[in-house]
Amino acid sequence: MTPLKVAIVQAAPIPLAIPDGIEQAVQLAREAVEGGAQLVAFGETFLGGYPLWLDEAPGAALWDHPGTKALHRILLEQAIVQNDERLLPLQELCDATGAVISIGAHERVRRSLYNNQMTFRPGLPVLDHRKLVPTHGERLVWMRGDGSTLGVHQAEWGSVGSLICWEHWMPLARAAMHNLGESVHVACWPTVREEYALASRHYAMEGRCFVLAAGLVQAKNDLFDGLERVALAQAAGGGSGQVIDAAAKELLEAIEGEALNRGGSMIIAPDARIIAQAGEGEETLFAELDLSEVEEGLSSLDTDGHYSRPDVFELRIDRGAKPGVDWTND
Repeated sequence: MTPLKVAIVQAAPIPLAIPDGIEQAVQLAREAVEGGAQLVAFGETFLGGYPLWLDEAPGAALWDHPGTKALHRILLEQAIVQNDERLLPLQELCDATGAVISIGAHERVRRSLYNNQMTFRPGLPVLDHRKLVPTHGERLVWMRGDGSTLGVHQAEWGSVGSLICWEHWMPLARAAMHNLGESVHVACWPTVREEYALASRHYAMEGRCFVLAAGLVQAKNDLFDGLERVALAQAAGGGSGQVIDAAAKELLEAIEGEALNRGGSMIIAPDARIIAQAGEGEETLFAELDLSEVEEGLSSLDTDGHYSRPDVFELRIDRGAKPGVDWTND
């Protein structure tokens, strides 16, 4: 079996300014593909950046906070939408090279935002995965996903799926993904802390799959850079000069410290051993995967098969979309 070459792009996103972030992502993904990668993974909400102010800015969760409201408005204005033409360069890169690219984004559906880890695949529509349960303060930004975006992409070399951050501590979500038979799983994180590394290694062992635990590198100054880019774009689009939102800037200035997301990405084998690990800076992490390890590992553990008890436990998954409104045709 020919080894599968994979890459994790551990980079600093361009917060808020999603068009600039798409341009950056295309260049980084192209470099990874030119390095031989057939599967390229980015961390959680790379397009738009992780909303660090929720955890790091004192008072961000207070009711009616002007800065939080301003940043939410900016995310809504910038967010990707279904069939977003701005994403075409990523799709064209996949179509031209045959590579698969997994990248996170803020997605707008009607007037709500989702945390979406998109899988771009050659010749096929984007495969969405919207985070099922935003964690803690994230619920101030993101809507809950539903079962319609639980799925995998079937490539010629095997299947690849993804979960986002604390979904890796949702036992039934893990069981659902194991049932889909992933060869490679993209575990998306804002940064790969020790406990996140443990969850990723556990997923690899339990699911008998390779795991790409992808984290971001993000600093306080990146947030100001993104805010300035948004103001510049608005001015170029006919706005009244470069006006940086004062409330948003004030909230971001209250963040203490500089380095907030520190990378730590890793590539993990089906027996939970670490194949490759990144440091705290920006880098692209490569590895070659021997996919025969997946089936060999199943000889001792198959949590969806011989190590399950379907006569005792049953999982029922609703794959239907839940838009919340049903317009019937009278």
